[in-house]
Amino acid sequence: MTNLDAPGSRRRLTGWGRTVPSVAHVARPGSPEALETLVATASARGATARGLGRAYGDAAQNGGGIVLDCTALDGIGAIDVGAGGATITVGGGTSLEAILRAVLPAGWCLPVLPGTRHVTVGGAIAADVHGKNHHRVGAFSAHVEAFTLHAATGERRTVTRASDPVLFEATTGGMGLTGVIIDATLCLVPIETRLMRVTTMHTADLDATMRALADADGGHAYSVAWLDLASGRGRGMVGAADHATRADAPDASLEAAPRALRLTTPPLPVSVVNRATVRVFNEAWFRRPVPREALQPIESYLAPLDALDAWPRLYGPGGLLQYQCALPAGEEPALRAIVEAIRHAPTVPALAVLKRFGPGSDAPLSFPLEGWTLAVDFPAGHAALGAFLDTLDERVAAAGGRVYLAKDARMRAEIVPLMYPRLDEWRETQSRMDPRGIFTSDLDRRLHLTRGSQA
Repeated sequence: MTNLDAPGSRRRLTGWGRTVPSVAHVARPGSPEALETLVATASARGATARGLGRAYGDAAQNGGGIVLDCTALDGIGAIDVGAGGATITVGGGTSLEAILRAVLPAGWCLPVLPGTRHVTVGGAIAADVHGKNHHRVGAFSAHVEAFTLHAATGERRTVTRASDPVLFEATTGGMGLTGVIIDATLCLVPIETRLMRVTTMHTADLDATMRALADADGGHAYSVAWLDLASGRGRGMVGAADHATRADAPDASLEAAPRALRLTTPPLPVSVVNRATVRVFNEAWFRRPVPREALQPIESYLAPLDALDAWPRLYGPGGLLQYQCALPAGEEPALRAIVEAIRHAPTVPALAVLKRFGPGSDAPLSFPLEGWTLAVDFPAGHAALGAFLDTLDERVAAAGGRVYLAKDARMRAEIVPLMYPRLDEWRETQSRMDPRGIFTSDLDRRLHLTRGSQA
């Protein structure tokens, strides 16, 4: 149903962090034609696409306007195996989880998977998501052969790097502001099992963690570090991994997914995340017995938090802010200073993850750049947290780094051009595709990304 006057079509929306809510007309187009009608009739408040709502901030919100729930624009085609590998064409509203269910039994996998499988393909392209193997294979867009874009003008265009490299790069990482992804053709990589061979290393402090990650990059396809920033000197655990072969697990089956426990977090009236609980959890997590070498399901290693449904509810009604920044190689002193500042933040750094990035892409708003990325969850609501994060923004920008737009819920507009110096170049392409300023969002208006949002 696409009738905006239908009961319940006005909805209060938040991002995954459950902060900065706004109310919009939500419509769920069931076809590209229905999508075209909705975009053509959008009011002055415009329209924005939304998938499964996993952007942490306000990227998929559009207060007072239309939010296009694109999850019905799904569908999975056949795997096309050729001499150069395999591809699959899927609807833009298809989740990565659904794609994995289709391709893993056939011995294929998506080359890049972010920290959750509950992301649509359109959202993965719009945020140019990255995984634990960015140092080897780059971001999601590096493995997109083509996509069909519904522009604000009503034009439906198939875009490849060869046909329109400027539009391709403006859309990957463009936060949905160049148009709506109708479908996409994705590359696949072969696998022999549904398991990962994981090596776990404990580290005493941040410097040891950074060395372990750098060493792991040379011998492993995937690597990630959990950091304890609530106590001590930033001790951690590094998990380096590769896809397990049949020799590693001769009895493993591609057909049957490993049985996994999934828990649901109920709504909580207050946050259970505070300095005391985080320190207790971190101590138990660091001390728990973990084999140095182990086999884990792909899903468990790549998206461990998917085992706990609706986990942001642990932060209570106030929600959480995730701060994710990237810093260039050579700026390790800046990273150390930022980590030290976070250890003394006005509210507890509840979960911290450090990864290595390989070279970035040519996309003006794509987040990854060669170096390091740090992601930290904070309980939202502390009066001093916003000002503290503003100081982190300034440190990151001064070091030539950036904050991830898909995670942001509070950054100031004036700092964005310092982090994304090709913003004006991106605006040229976006305004060419959307001369009337139809596609917008709460994120766009807050950060003045498009030219129309600056009026």
